[in-house]
Amino acid sequence: MKNIRHIITALVIISIFGNCSRKTHPAESTSVSTTSTTKTASVAPVKKVKTVVPKVIVVNDSVASKTFDGRYYYDLGGHRYWRSNKDGKYYIYNKSMNSDPAFKKQ
Repeated sequence: MKNIRHIITALVIISIFGNCSRKTHPAESTSVSTTSTTKTASVAPVKKVKTVVPKVIVVNDSVASKTFDGRYYYDLGGHRYWRSNKDGKYYIYNKSMNSDPAFKKQ
């Protein structure tokens, strides 16, 4: 009788340590069990929020960088803004700036 208790106790301890050392985890769902039925609720995936990138910013020229040809630019959030010679504001880069005289070197 004592041997059976020792064997059962050893099996319980081994199963506890075996279950705690698993490398995988259950899927993203929670289950709530009641006495008569089992309900499963799934977790909705988290949506990424896009950050709004402004088209025009106002920056002091002392904090902006200057290229070798004299044009000012400012990097913000992975986007490059170029200074307009007309109004002094910084506009996000687009292809039309290449032909616009307001963005040419001074």
